[in-house]
Amino acid sequence: MISKVKSCTLYGINGYLVDVEVDLSEGLPGFDLVGLPDSSIREAKERVRAAIKNSEFLFPIKRITVNLAPADIRKEGSAFDLPIAVGILSCSQPIPADILNKTMIVGELSLDGSVKPVNGILPMVYSASQNGITQCIVPYENAEEGALVENMEVIGVRTLKEVILHLQNEKPLFKTTVDVNSIMQNSVNSNLDFSDVKGQVHVKRALEISAAGSHNILMIGPPGSGKTMMARRLPTILPDLSFKESIEITKIYSVTGLLPNKKALINTRPFRAPHHTISNTALIGGGRIPKPGEVSLSHYGVLFLDELPEFNKNVLEVLRQPLEDREVTISRINATLTYPASFMLVCSMNPCPCGYLGDEEKCHCQPDQIKKYLSKISGPLLDRIDLQVEASPVKYSDLDIREKSESSLSIKKRVLKAQKIQQERYKDESIFFNSQLSAAQIEKYCSLGDTERNLLKTAFEKLNLSARAYHRILKVARTIADLDGEENIKLHHLSEAIQYRSLDRKYWA
Repeated sequence: MISKVKSCTLYGINGYLVDVEVDLSEGLPGFDLVGLPDSSIREAKERVRAAIKNSEFLFPIKRITVNLAPADIRKEGSAFDLPIAVGILSCSQPIPADILNKTMIVGELSLDGSVKPVNGILPMVYSASQNGITQCIVPYENAEEGALVENMEVIGVRTLKEVILHLQNEKPLFKTTVDVNSIMQNSVNSNLDFSDVKGQVHVKRALEISAAGSHNILMIGPPGSGKTMMARRLPTILPDLSFKESIEITKIYSVTGLLPNKKALINTRPFRAPHHTISNTALIGGGRIPKPGEVSLSHYGVLFLDELPEFNKNVLEVLRQPLEDREVTISRINATLTYPASFMLVCSMNPCPCGYLGDEEKCHCQPDQIKKYLSKISGPLLDRIDLQVEASPVKYSDLDIREKSESSLSIKKRVLKAQKIQQERYKDESIFFNSQLSAAQIEKYCSLGDTERNLLKTAFEKLNLSARAYHRILKVARTIADLDGEENIKLHHLSEAIQYRSLDRKYWA
């Protein structure tokens, strides 16, 4: 007797439907799993056997063959436990075949027959909806996550017995519903605010420009100047996530198993701050079957690299491709996968190993030590950082002021206004922000007058800029003009943009 149950596996951040085919035949009792399963799926035989017995069903004493089709796609994870058990029981239990054909089932089984949560439910359910599936049976803890997909009946189950009784229509279960509007509105209120930052007006201005145009930024300054403090407040001036962006981020976190408990949807912009001991694989992604790294976990958010020269130079160099392409492609023998990586890179660093360069009393770093320290950051990587700003030591007079600085909310209003101008300007293009402009689009949207062109020519020659730096100055100038509500780039917009490209010549020249 043969039965077929629909299930799903993950391929990158996308689901891939799998047919779990179960054949029961006469002969010596046995249990074979075929179809490129990994070790965790092979172990499902013992979990399924115990779960069926402990759920008060009879485990068939026959030759059981389970095929995971298509057989040329490698499958991994424990999500096939539940569909395998349902497939075996459907050979002896009266479950209509037409119901199984329109139902996707995923879940891990405990030995007592209870259903445990699995990773990647959102992309799995979304894939099912794209392939004509009308009902998804998932672990109860994953039900709200799956219910985010429109026009899909998602059933959360706690035990194997509940699944069988639901499919037999003896004890039907209700579908799970979520209030998306309520989730999007109830974003976490952060205690972080730019009003806490004393002084550093020029650094806050650079961060505002960075947020308005989605530009990468580097802050250089001594210890205690507030670089990390300001970086952690950058998400508070970024626009709120749209539902589409939230779904895309949630897919990535769901696949990696980092979705917070009792949270069906990521509704705040990610802020990732990996330690400087991070490896290439952890930053970019990878593994035997590639998984997303920090650059993908920062998608539509901020990737903050504190103490930039302390990172391994090879680790920093692998950032170059995702910074340009806003996605990362990982190739392995088993698979070649592409993950989204549209993030803002925010970096901070000291100007020398001790951090007090220029202070004769505190700094005793030798020139060769400083050169070796700074050489970890290559010219090509610096070229991809749009804004470079110096954070000066904070004075007592700044700290002693009782008046609050400008709040994140007021800065955010200006950022939103500038981004609205960009979205209107690029509505017929495939981009959203000034930082995404191509060379041809720069010619179209960043035109300069004669005076501005002469200034840029002088800066290009004196600062010995690259073509990439030239284009990035124009992008930043376009953002500054948008913050001022100006249609054309004026001389003072361009002058400010050039100012943010001078620090690499000061420290690395």
